[in-house]
Amino acid sequence: MSAMRDLSGKNYKDYSYCLTGRLDLNLSVRINSLEWKPKRPQLDATTVPYSAERRSTYPDLYVTCQVFAGDQPLTVVLKTSYRPMSSKFAWNEWITLPIKYRDLPLNAQLAFTVWDAASPRKVEPIGGSTLKLFGPFNIILTGPQKVRMWPECEADGNDTSKTPSETGEKDEMDRFEKLLKKQDRGDIPKIEWLDNLAYRQIEQIHKKLLVQSDKMLLNIDLPKFDFPVIFDEHEYESKGHGSFNSFGGSASNSIPSFHTNMPGSSIFIVDDPEIARENPVEAKHRRLVRSHRNGPLDRQLKPNPKIRDELAQILRYPPSHSLTGEEKDLLWKFRYYLTRDKRALTKFLKSVVWSDPAEAKQAVDLLPAWVDIDVDDALELLGSSFENREVRSYAVTQLRSANDDDLLLFLLQLVQGLKFEHIDSNFGESNLVAFLIERAVKNPILGNYFHWYLMIECEDVAVSKMYGKVSYQYMSAMTASGIQRRESLRRQGELIETLANLAKSVQQMRESRPKKIDKLREYISDPKNGLVTFKPLALPLDPRIEVTGIVPERTGIFKSNLLPLHLTFSCTDGSLYQVIFKSGDDLRQDQLVIQLITLMDDLLRKENLDLKLLPYKVLATGADHGMVQFVQSMSLANVLNENNGSLLMYWRKYHLDERSVETFGVRPEVMDNYVKSCAGYSVIMYLLGVGDRHLDNLLMSPNGNIFHVDFGFILGRDPKPFPAPMKITKEMVDAMGGFNSVHYHSFKSYCVTAYNILRKSANLILNLFGLMVDANIPDIKAEPDKAVWKVEERFQLNLTDDEAIKFFQNLINESVSAMIPQIAEAIHGWTQHWRK
Repeated sequence: MSAMRDLSGKNYKDYSYCLTGRLDLNLSVRINSLEWKPKRPQLDATTVPYSAERRSTYPDLYVTCQVFAGDQPLTVVLKTSYRPMSSKFAWNEWITLPIKYRDLPLNAQLAFTVWDAASPRKVEPIGGSTLKLFGPFNIILTGPQKVRMWPECEADGNDTSKTPSETGEKDEMDRFEKLLKKQDRGDIPKIEWLDNLAYRQIEQIHKKLLVQSDKMLLNIDLPKFDFPVIFDEHEYESKGHGSFNSFGGSASNSIPSFHTNMPGSSIFIVDDPEIARENPVEAKHRRLVRSHRNGPLDRQLKPNPKIRDELAQILRYPPSHSLTGEEKDLLWKFRYYLTRDKRALTKFLKSVVWSDPAEAKQAVDLLPAWVDIDVDDALELLGSSFENREVRSYAVTQLRSANDDDLLLFLLQLVQGLKFEHIDSNFGESNLVAFLIERAVKNPILGNYFHWYLMIECEDVAVSKMYGKVSYQYMSAMTASGIQRRESLRRQGELIETLANLAKSVQQMRESRPKKIDKLREYISDPKNGLVTFKPLALPLDPRIEVTGIVPERTGIFKSNLLPLHLTFSCTDGSLYQVIFKSGDDLRQDQLVIQLITLMDDLLRKENLDLKLLPYKVLATGADHGMVQFVQSMSLANVLNENNGSLLMYWRKYHLDERSVETFGVRPEVMDNYVKSCAGYSVIMYLLGVGDRHLDNLLMSPNGNIFHVDFGFILGRDPKPFPAPMKITKEMVDAMGGFNSVHYHSFKSYCVTAYNILRKSANLILNLFGLMVDANIPDIKAEPDKAVWKVEERFQLNLTDDEAIKFFQNLINESVSAMIPQIAEAIHGWTQHWRK
């Protein structure tokens, strides 16, 4: 039982319900009476079969009833017993239909027909009607019902019935009946003396309307229940007898589910428990083809030109692409030939039926003969799709060639990959764990981030035991190596805990923001609290920086709902390092986006394309707190508001160079930073599907670099309707000199060049996303099975480079000319203005 509450929190109604699936009762209906004025006042005595001398002025009538669904009858026809009519058409008879409530489909209907037994050889329909058994919210009808009958028609019982019981026409009696039903349910209190007066008045109105109306109404009663009865669709359970796919999972997991509750649908799809079972003939054929005996013959096989083209097409598939049975057989057949191609290993391993021990052994034995694979393929082998221990160990071996800087770029995903190592089961020792601990012990920068990535996972109850075990092994390895970094990590933990408690206490203060800042500085200044000065400590956010304390007078609180702290640390080299500490906010999604921006920046730089990106640092130190690097900047919204909507006017104040005619009196390096950073972030934000882009979360550094902040919406999610593909406004284009300027053409050129460069590394980025499906990232967690596909779709891997250039140029034009985002930006600006 669930209690419904009003806004004050008080119970005002106890509400319970029952599901039809639990109602083991036959459907029944009571036929009460018929309201009808017959066209003929009397019957000819010669046509009455029972008594020629009968003087009744009423014809002999009976009612038939039948259940229909999907244009098909579900029961036989049942009818009322014969009863001579004397003064009115009344039966008052219950009919029990041979179907239970639990077996009723959602589109079940009752078909009523009133018949005139004029003679043994001639039975005429007086009227018919079709009544839907389920009303709004899939609740079954109960209690008295007035059914509109269609004259001289037999009820058809179809889903699109020509004899519906409701036509939308309402009169005064319909209103009264609705009120009477409310009173019957207890929604209207009963007052006996007043009700008697009302009932008599309603009866008089009813008689008056009946005389004036030509309607034919059948009064019936449906059983009443103590609680509303709601439709409960029966769910057929999968038997789990499916064959195992090449990844080691059940093939039944890949069977799509079909929903049949569509309006007007008459097709019922029931799961076949044998649909995923392996065909024994095909399984026998596969075992014969992939037998050890065929090994010597397969070594000599070489594909002809047609098959080479087919294999090349298969190797171009993205990691998320599912291979067909024929493609798997082709990969297996030419496996020895493919060992010279590093791109082919992951595709070949997907063609293996790992549930077959003999076949799995052949595949594993072939691994040493394969040419070394790239890092992106090694990452794919560490995902959830591959469970074989030897395959995962092979992937770790390939990762050993990566240097520490490259390893740091995807360390976050490697820590997530530990979830697929089955460390808590009888999987044995994990080579991935040993590899990560080994590199973390040798490199303090890697070790610092490795520690914090483990700590945040230890907060997840589902995996805390496993990650706690890995963290213990890491600490033990540092002790065994004689490295005294455990004390530094412990002190980092104490600092983060102190800052988290401090941020929460600031949020709970009821004073104004200036007074909160004063109390914050007072707390930091107190030597007893150990924040104003302490022994040199590697900063968790950036362990390359050693800090010795927090500068109280340069500490503040940002204007935000969560009141993040603005902290300035003093460093051992005499410099200052500013951070933002947030409490009450999960920064893991921001951390992922910044990591991917950093990775893409590195990929572009390796192709000699420096787009002046500023990927600031983000570290989630807990599920609800973390640190963000503070970068001196202003939002584009503020810059435009303070300079009459012109970025050029702002730059001329601080970067004036009158000799630079081509850059409109602005220093060339500032314009270069602006154009390149606009292009870089436009491409990356599009690929990651970052939403909620407005001019308040586009910031500009003092040197003209544009960068984005606040990544609460990714993978195409956006709180605003009809968002543009990327955030490029007319004001931003005007700062480049307009649509016909050389700088705007350079901007578009940088965009398409960066897009094609990143498309070459699409597999790496897709595999990184694939490792994050269980990482509790909000926008990935919402649809984990579609996360990789959403990114893959934006890469347009089916296009050639030239086609991709045209595609992205169209996206730029669409973004600049989009009207709805401009309206949304104006509304957002006014909202921020009034909020201030």
